[in-house]
Amino acid sequence: MFNWLQNFSDWLIYEVVGWGANTKLGSAFNFFVYDTLKILILLFFIVFLMGIVNGYFPIEKLKNYLNRKKLYGLEYFFSSIFGAITPFCSCSSVPLFIGFVQGGIPLGVTFSFLITSPLVNEAAIALFLGMFGIKATLIYVISGVLLGTIGGWILGKLNLQPLLSDWVKKLIDTKKHQEIYKEKERTFYQRLPEITRAAWDIVKSVLIYVIIGIAIGATMHSYVPENFFNQYLGGGQWWTVPLAVIFAVPMYANAAGIVPIIQVFVAKGVPLGTAIAFMMATVGLSIPEATLLKKVMSLKLIAIFFGVVTFAILISGYLFNILL
Repeated sequence: MFNWLQNFSDWLIYEVVGWGANTKLGSAFNFFVYDTLKILILLFFIVFLMGIVNGYFPIEKLKNYLNRKKLYGLEYFFSSIFGAITPFCSCSSVPLFIGFVQGGIPLGVTFSFLITSPLVNEAAIALFLGMFGIKATLIYVISGVLLGTIGGWILGKLNLQPLLSDWVKKLIDTKKHQEIYKEKERTFYQRLPEITRAAWDIVKSVLIYVIIGIAIGATMHSYVPENFFNQYLGGGQWWTVPLAVIFAVPMYANAAGIVPIIQVFVAKGVPLGTAIAFMMATVGLSIPEATLLKKVMSLKLIAIFFGVVTFAILISGYLFNILL
């Protein structure tokens, strides 16, 4: 879908600017241009689509459905499944998180999506299947979905709504957006300018966070050597799993991009569970994601969110090492 964008980034950095593809500087800026444009495009269209949904979909009925006790937690599972089938990295998932919260979806259910979306996607599954076989792939997919389900359920029970940022609270409570969607007698084309303007307002308000987050990620992506991790994670000691998570946090990549690196780790003697803990932490606990989340969450909420996800990733890493 974004091949044209990658070609544009290659042309701009490697041909116009003249930085080589094999240089760290060229690689970092290519990564920055591509991901910035991709995420801004996704951000606008996702928020725009959520504006249309808010106008035509009975969101209150959905809220009531997801809050029914007879679901017995399945709302978290369904949200996690939705996260698994959407091809977004952690930073790309943040716009959907904003849209879900704005639409009134329960916060814990929204967290289930936010946790699983970067961890599991179809490209990573295909790569995983080809590199590690069906058994490891099934465990990877199931653990990713369960991580999102259980993590979202735990976060949902903590009553974290007051810890959302003032900007998000204002976005939820504002009458500006509600007034756009209340006028049911107006046609879609009559509402379109207002929906578009509201989506663009949201994009402008988070733009600086997107740029800062991706800049950090691009720097880590190009300047942190892979051999550094192989040197310290090659043993099977208990502490290698938490150490892998610590090493992964400054990194930034999507699941599909990190799987080939994981294959190299395993080939060099890093246990698969330790390698997968590194992968999950890279895509689910990245500093760029935390930077973006600062716009929608308080620091306390970000710390709680990362703490729950970290605990779940550690458990997954140890289970992988036992089962494989």
